[in-house]
Amino acid sequence: MPASATNALRVAVLADSDTRWKWGALTAHRLAPEGSDLRLDGFLLRGRATPTARQLQEVGVSPDSLREVTGLEFLRAVKEDTKEDKEEGKEDTDEQPYDVVLLSLVGGGVQAMLHGLRRAWAGRRKRPVVVTGYVGVVYEKLADGLLLRHGADLVLANSRQDADRFRAVYEGVGADAGSVTEVALPFLGGRPYAGAEDPSAEQGRRPYTVVFAVQPSVPDNRRDRTYLLNRLVRHAKLHPDREVLLKLRSKPGEHTTHIEELPYQKLAEKLPGGLPANFRLAYGNMGEVLDTTDLLVTISSTAALESLHRRIPTVVLTDLGIRETLGNHHFVGSGCLASWDQLDAGYEPAPDPEWVARQGVVADGSYATAFDAARDRIAKLVAADRLPPLEPYYTPVTAPGYLPGILARHHLGPDGDPLPGAPAADKQAGPVRQIVRRAARGAYRHGVQRVAPVIRRMGEL
Repeated sequence: MPASATNALRVAVLADSDTRWKWGALTAHRLAPEGSDLRLDGFLLRGRATPTARQLQEVGVSPDSLREVTGLEFLRAVKEDTKEDKEEGKEDTDEQPYDVVLLSLVGGGVQAMLHGLRRAWAGRRKRPVVVTGYVGVVYEKLADGLLLRHGADLVLANSRQDADRFRAVYEGVGADAGSVTEVALPFLGGRPYAGAEDPSAEQGRRPYTVVFAVQPSVPDNRRDRTYLLNRLVRHAKLHPDREVLLKLRSKPGEHTTHIEELPYQKLAEKLPGGLPANFRLAYGNMGEVLDTTDLLVTISSTAALESLHRRIPTVVLTDLGIRETLGNHHFVGSGCLASWDQLDAGYEPAPDPEWVARQGVVADGSYATAFDAARDRIAKLVAADRLPPLEPYYTPVTAPGYLPGILARHHLGPDGDPLPGAPAADKQAGPVRQIVRRAARGAYRHGVQRVAPVIRRMGEL
């Protein structure tokens, strides 16, 4: 029975990192019709960036179920969930099959799951609606990432600008662009900025708060990271009446969507003279941090869009140049570009309204309707009697030298079937195997954060 008939929506979200889990889980909630009963099953793709319990809790979304899986285990779970006799109500279960499968993965992972799902659902009259998209600003590998996502029923674009670019890429290679659907970032919201007034604080005010939102992989070297940290500390010393926060993405040993070899907290421990009294490290939900932020500073983090949505003064730093490798080139024309020298002197930016509107920030109050088009499309697809097979652009005919390697990383053959000798998808990992997996992941993270930087420094001698 479709969701439209039961006023319920059952969604499976497959994610491969903390950031993508956040995007996927929150997007699932945004896509659920108002007043519907959402059943959310979370699947975490096993790998180097599988989120920890703390990272999952920080997102603030509690799924109805959550488990760690390989790609093959996920495909088997979804295949079993959507088998034909269950659709026809013959199976003795209280749960309806999935209405939506949301793939919140890196591009290669999405492509592999699309081919695997196509094979798993071969010959089925009815199947779940498949949705995918990007977790934030798209400023690199546009064509590569988009074509790897082609084949989903909906490819979500977080802004008008992205929707236009996505359609242009698909149409430019002769692929169907009908899947592109404009939405907005699912984690926007929160209290609009009203200044440093806080009735609960002593004398009705709280300290003016500057937050530097870091990124795991930008910049990617010790010199630039140390420079940014020193400038933040200097700003705290120049403005002792301000509270200065270093907003961190993860704790040492945790991984995010991108690898972080040089955590800022470790660099901070080695600063001569220590940290000023008005400087502190901050973890936790970005939305909660923004509740008391008066100036958000970053290199190119999606946090800038969260901040702009609330109309918080926001700066994208130019100290290290405006470069594609940093991602801050995306903010050209935003009115938010500035340097630490300007901030030390008291500068506050004024964002360009037209630029902000094209980025899906919707600070004009229209955010409540940003997902309406996607909800309508999903409702129609869920209610349809039949859905066609998934049709990715990449096939053994269009990309014979590229696609097989992508699928093989997930133990799939060119036809989407498991490769011979692939790990069994019908078995739960035993206790010993689970311990080995955790040990291997810990060794990998140790190698990335401790061993690799040492080897790199030795190579520079």
